[in-house]
Amino acid sequence: MVPDKYRGGRCLTVRASGESGDNLSPIAPVEFESPVGQLLAQILRTHPHLLPAAVDQQLDNLQSDKDDQKEETPPNQDLLYKRIAEIKEKERRKTLKEIIYCLIVQKFVDNEISMIPKVTATSDPTRRVDFWPNQEEKLESVHSPEALEMIQSHVSLVLGDRVVGPLSTIVEITKIKLGKLYAASIMYGYFLRRVDQRFQLERTMKTLPEDFTKDQARFEFPNPEKQLWDPDSLIMIPPDDGDGGGYTDAEGKSYRLRSYVMYLDSETLQRYATIRSKEAISLIEKQTQALFGRPDIRILDDGSVDTSNDEIVSITFSGLTMLVLEAVAFGSFLWDAESYVESKYHFLKS
Repeated sequence: MVPDKYRGGRCLTVRASGESGDNLSPIAPVEFESPVGQLLAQILRTHPHLLPAAVDQQLDNLQSDKDDQKEETPPNQDLLYKRIAEIKEKERRKTLKEIIYCLIVQKFVDNEISMIPKVTATSDPTRRVDFWPNQEEKLESVHSPEALEMIQSHVSLVLGDRVVGPLSTIVEITKIKLGKLYAASIMYGYFLRRVDQRFQLERTMKTLPEDFTKDQARFEFPNPEKQLWDPDSLIMIPPDDGDGGGYTDAEGKSYRLRSYVMYLDSETLQRYATIRSKEAISLIEKQTQALFGRPDIRILDDGSVDTSNDEIVSITFSGLTMLVLEAVAFGSFLWDAESYVESKYHFLKS
């Protein structure tokens, strides 16, 4: 049984090095609700080196619980038993979701990256909210050189004219727009990690297509089945401009991930851009809402959407860049965590 001290919603926190007492700083904005999630959060906070073994143990427990339930299934299930089974399955899925989130947070901790805290109003006269440390180099270092090239293009595309001018320049933007930008960038990071793994595997096996660098058509990031952002926020991948970069083999041939992505057929791209699990989709929503809050949206009598009450905040170009880079890293870690959990506890539909 999990001790009472692990119960109740709790934000993942970490003790500052060299300090004593209860001086704790949050390292993840989403609060854990399940006893297992809170237990893992406590382990990550106090004994991070024990987290991998603890995660494996909890996944084994989930599998055992699932197997036991199947063995106990009576020939003729009554409504009460079905309801109990549904509740247990819901609890397992909540636990699974928080295990995945804890693995994501561990990736940030291992790379010594402080996650951006909840975006709230400040006493700053300009209403600026981005007073977090600049960690661009750390956030960029978690990707392969080929993926980083595409991420830099992504930042330029989604921020548009905002990247022109001093990084300290302050702009005003609504929280809804920030949330859409963040969620879209998580999706991009998830997609990019997935396709980059295939690219790196084919590169290692020396099975990269001979003519994939010839395909220079513009590629539009495909719509996922569950759209989390507006059409005007879709990610575009510009054609290969031949300006160098990418991977060069022993024979001097240059291979770029961007060209490889454009070479893939539309069905493969659609599959790679689709989030595989409900748990991952839910985590994207929870992470975004934990940072920016629930959007204040009203449906008017004529059916139109009113967002006039949405909070406007001020943020620098540098802060916007940090938000996008963190979101892309979160999406990449989400793919890694989801894949690891699937290898231990099969929950993805084929």
